[in-house]
Amino acid sequence: MTKTVLVTGSCGLVGRRLCASLRNDGYSVKELDLLGHGSSHGDVTRLADIEAAIQDCAGVVHLAAVSRVVWGQRDPDLCWHTNVTGLQNLVHAALVQKAKPWVLFSSSREVYGQAPSLPVTETCSLNPLNVYARSKAEGERLVLGARNQGLQTAVVRLSNVYGCTKDHADRVIPAFVRAAIEGSPLRVEGSNHTFDFTHVNDVVRGIDALIGLLESGAQSLPPVHLVSGHPTSLGELAAICCRLAKSYATLTETTPRSYDVARFYGDPSKAQKLLGWVSEISLETGLMRLVEDFRRELALHIVAETSV
Repeated sequence: MTKTVLVTGSCGLVGRRLCASLRNDGYSVKELDLLGHGSSHGDVTRLADIEAAIQDCAGVVHLAAVSRVVWGQRDPDLCWHTNVTGLQNLVHAALVQKAKPWVLFSSSREVYGQAPSLPVTETCSLNPLNVYARSKAEGERLVLGARNQGLQTAVVRLSNVYGCTKDHADRVIPAFVRAAIEGSPLRVEGSNHTFDFTHVNDVVRGIDALIGLLESGAQSLPPVHLVSGHPTSLGELAAICCRLAKSYATLTETTPRSYDVARFYGDPSKAQKLLGWVSEISLETGLMRLVEDFRRELALHIVAETSV
C-alpha cells in the first residue's frame, strides 16, 4: 500500500524538490501551501486546513513558515503566528489521528545564535537572536515535547540553503549571482560575515534519509543539522560569483543588520553518523549550476521580448 506524506510549505525552495523526490521514491504526496492551487492551497494557521490535509497521512514534513529573518523583523506577530501557532495546529491535528503520523520539523541554524565556538555541533546551547530564530526554537520545543504524548518526531536544522533561480530574489546567493551576470554592483552586508551554504539537492537527500529513519520506527531522534562544514565569508562568496560569471561587477559593502548572526559554520559529523549523509555539492559547483540556470532564463527572456 502506498504511503502518503503531507508536505507543508510545498511551494518553497526545499518543498518543491522534496515533493518531487518523495514521489520518485514511491510516496503519495499531499501538498499544503498558501501559494498552492486547488486541494494544495491551505494555511497552517487555520486548524481546519491542517485537519483536512493530514487525514490518512503516514507522516508530515513541516516546512511552512515565515522563512526569512528579515520578514520576521518586519512583522514579528505574523512570524510568530505562522511559525508557532501553525505548528501547534499541526501537532494537535497529528495527535488526534487514530494512526498518529510522524512529524519532521524544519528548523534553522539561526536557533544557535552567535555560537561561542566554531564549528557548531548540535549540542550547542540555543541562543536565538531574532524573532524568526525564537519562533524556530519554540517550534523545536513543541515538537520534541509532543513525544511525551506519543508523537514520533524529528528536528532538522537547515543552513543557508540555495540552488534554484525561483528562490527569493533578494536572498544573498540569488542576488549575488544575478548581479554578477548583469554586471550590477553586489551589495555585501558585512564582507567578513561567514556562513555555511548548503545546496538544496543535498538538503533533500538529508531529509529523505531522516524520513527513512522515521519510517523504520526510530524514536527519540536527536536534532540534526545539514551543513557542509565549510565556512565562506560574504566577501568570498561575492568574489566567487563574479569569477564564475566572468563578471567585472563591483562590490558595495554596507553595514550589516543588527539582528543577524555574524558567523556560523557547522560540524556535519552527526548527520554522517546518523543518516550516512555528507554534503556532496561543493559551493563552487552549486554556484556554477546557478549561474548557468540564470543565464538560460535570461536568454529565454530576451528571446521572448524580441519576438513580441
